Order: sequence, then structure tokens, then C-alpha cells
Amino acid sequence: MRQFWVALVALALLMPTVHAERIKDLADFAGVRTNNLVGYGLVVGLDGSGDQTMQAPFTGQSMTNMLAQLGVTIPPGTNMQLRNVAAVMVTATLPAFARPGQQLDVVVSSIGNARSLRGGTLLMTPLKGADGQVYALAQGNLLINGASAEAQGSSAQINQQAGGRISAGATVERSVALDLDRTPRSLQLNLKQADFTTALNMVDTINSDFGYPVAQAIDGGTIRLESPADTTDRVRFMARIENIDVYAGPSDAKVVFNSRTGSVVLSGPVTLRQAAVAHGNLTVTIAQRSQVSQPPALSGGDTVVTEGADIAISQEGGALQVVEGTNLMQVVQALNSLGATPSDLMAILQALKSSGALRAELEII
Repeated sequence: MRQFWVALVALALLMPTVHAERIKDLADFAGVRTNNLVGYGLVVGLDGSGDQTMQAPFTGQSMTNMLAQLGVTIPPGTNMQLRNVAAVMVTATLPAFARPGQQLDVVVSSIGNARSLRGGTLLMTPLKGADGQVYALAQGNLLINGASAEAQGSSAQINQQAGGRISAGATVERSVALDLDRTPRSLQLNLKQADFTTALNMVDTINSDFGYPVAQAIDGGTIRLESPADTTDRVRFMARIENIDVYAGPSDAKVVFNSRTGSVVLSGPVTLRQAAVAHGNLTVTIAQRSQVSQPPALSGGDTVVTEGADIAISQEGGALQVVEGTNLMQVVQALNSLGATPSDLMAILQALKSSGALRAELEII
């Protein structure tokens, strides 16, 4: 009997620890979402680092149109050399429940050939949504996290200066209607990652917390909730739902490759069946060299320079290594035993996936 309990304790220690998570971290209420805004504007007050209007004619056209709206007429055919003006795109995120008068942060990015936006001021720019309606107005002084210096043909630069931010640089002019107002008696939860186990656990936990059927699973990613009709009671109901702790289902086994940085990330219950791996790098080196052929004295010949090349081929040894792992830590230790670089691991893991030894989904970003 004692051996049974010892084995049971050892098995419990080997099992992965499962932590409950708030519903707020696992799902969002349908209709509660952010909206992207974008606008075209002009940045003025630059120290000679603006757009070159010959290569970016839209900057001059925009300046002419703006001055015309302010009552200033530019004679036709005038070639304005606007070195202190830059055309920019302005982007912002309109949060849910935003109301007129609230302020947003904006990001300003050059679309011309301006060298720097440092010291510039964004003129009033309408920010539009996907429906073409204006939802905010942006204006203000830019903050650029960078610096540059030039002298006698040499230059030095820290960070890029073609973009910056304006803290609280936009004012909301119009709010976005939410779907919550259209369905006063019903709410919908959308799981951030669809999973049938998580959805079922969420429904059971919510109904148990309220003591009567409140939640109903529509599918692996959607849950319908019966909510109060009164707005204050509905907000209290949503706040209570968000803070309920739920045990999420196990995540999918996934291996993610970042081909640009060479990063390899393993997550979830990644397992590796027994396999033998040998991996060696083949290196081909070609070196060009010049040879000078000098004729004998008084022979009348010419000195000739010929080109030659030295080619060397080398291959690293790749002895067979047995790899196997039933949990993530064992898989990591098995792959580390190969002594491969991240780039080599990408090729090895792809080969293991093709052979059926790797039990995980491969994703390249």
C-alpha cells in the first residue's frame, strides 16, 4: 500500500501544473473592440529636413490646397521649395467606449523623402475609420526618439527619425456604436483561442458560480450569456463574468520558426518519438587571387596579370544522435544534445516532422 502512495505522489509531481485564469484573459465580449483610424497630414517647422518637392510633388500640392482653404492663393506654376514641410500618415487606435472629447495617442510616419521629423508640428489632421467617417482630429508637436549629425560628408544616426508619436495628440469627435446596445438581453463571449475544452469548462464554471443556467456554448469559440436588461446591472454582470477563474484546456503543441531572426520557440505538449539524427554543414569557400607574369629581361614581352581562384570544400562531422522526449523539457534537452545552431534546428525539426517523429504543428513567421 505504501508503494502505491509513493507511486501516486511521484506521478502527481510529474504532471504539469495547471493554473486557473480569468475569463478576461481568455475571452472578449462581442462588440467590445478597438477600431483603427488613419489620416493624411502635413508636418511643418522642420529644420531643412523635410520633403524634396521635386521627388515628392504631393507635398507641394497638399500645401497649396491647405493655403487655399486658409485664404492664401498661390499663383499657378509656382515652384515652392518646401524644405521645412513633410507629408505624413497619421494612425491611431480608437478604444471601445471612447466618447467625444477624450484624447488618443497618435503615431506620425513620413511617406515622402524627409530626412527627419524632429522638431516638427503636425497640422490638424482628420482621422477616418474604415467607413470613411471622421472619428478624431490630430494635431501637436512630435516626439522623436532619435538623433543625427552631419559634417563634411560624414553622418551619424541613432534610431530612425522618419516617425514619431504625439501623446494625447488626437481628440475624439465621434463615438462608435457597440453591438451591446442591440442585444440588451443577451451577450456573447468570443474565446481568443477557440478550444472546445476551454469553452465547456467556461460554461460549467459560469453556471456553477451563478447557481443557475446563464451560459450556453455555441461552438468551440463562442458562448452566449443571458444578461440583465438594465444597463447598470449588465455592467455589474459583465464585471462578474470577467473575474471568474476558469481552467483552460491544454494548448496545442506548436513549434514556431522566425526565419528573419533565427528564433525557434516550442510551446505546449510537444513530444518527440525516438529518432536518429545526423546533421553536418557543407561549406564551400572560393578565394580569388591575382598572378603577375613577368617576362625575362630584354625579351620584348609584356607583363600580364592573370586571375586565379582557390576552391576549398569542408564538411563538419555529423554523427548519428538518438533523440526522444515525452515532455517539453526532454525535447529541449534532446535537441540541445545535437549541438546545432538555431538555423540548423529549423532544418532538423522540419525533417523530424516529415518523418513523423515530431508531434507538433510547425509555423513559420
